[in-house]
Amino acid sequence: MHERATERLHPAAEGLDLLSDHEILQRLHAGQSEALTSVLGAAREIAEGARLMAETLRAGGALVYAGAGSSALMAMADALELAGTFGLSPQSVRVLMAGGMPTDAEMPGTCEDDTAAGERAGRGIRRGDALVVVTASGATPYACALARAARAKGARTICIANNAGAPVFDHATIAVCLPTPPELVAGSTRMGAGTAQKAALNMMSTLMAIRLGHVHDGLMVNLRADNEKLRRRAVGIVSRISGMPEARADDCLEAASGRVKPAVLLACGATSIDQAEALLSDTQDHLRAALGRL
Repeated sequence: MHERATERLHPAAEGLDLLSDHEILQRLHAGQSEALTSVLGAAREIAEGARLMAETLRAGGALVYAGAGSSALMAMADALELAGTFGLSPQSVRVLMAGGMPTDAEMPGTCEDDTAAGERAGRGIRRGDALVVVTASGATPYACALARAARAKGARTICIANNAGAPVFDHATIAVCLPTPPELVAGSTRMGAGTAQKAALNMMSTLMAIRLGHVHDGLMVNLRADNEKLRRRAVGIVSRISGMPEARADDCLEAASGRVKPAVLLACGATSIDQAEALLSDTQDHLRAALGRL
């Protein structure tokens, strides 16, 4: 049977355990850096994925992140940040993980092979949703069964894997291949493969948010300010964009019930919260366009 790249031994792994601490760390770092180079080669597919995700949310669909083992953890890390960072409704983002979300430090391996569970999970995805499924090998039975079932329900699928020609790509609307080199610890895809997955997911979801109008000059203008740190950040964002002192920005944020975009418009001259909301509605929630009209 053809050995997948994610299972091979890295050439630099020979004698790894005989090296000094510093030399081992140097090789581990080099392995992570090598893995990251695979991500930019998939930039076109990552951009297509971001576009599909944005279209899904605009149309009222949900984003469903899924996987097994360490790949599922990479998916979960991206998914759980979207509400706080970009203000997405938590109801518009779901996470599916083989065996369920861990409640302790153990992730049983047997659940990765549970095709029946993958099929059940996939049948719960609706037409109009977008599935983002991550699997390093690209052949994980749970992930493949889930992607197949989701496609059968009419959902679109973004399949991310670290091996060319991966079986999961047979069920992909968009196939994102991250051909990472072998791991310094053979088969431990939480390392290079996981690093590449995390980078690709971060890039894809951030580009999605930018296209939805939730990022303005690198500022997260749709954040959910639900703690003191984020409240201070929101005030700073309103102040920076509008040029108003922070005290004035704080007043505008209060008038906008903590929402950054209408607060910016108020600080820049909108005469009422109703006018600010109307401007955002007319520009599909894009702050820059709303400011242009103001």
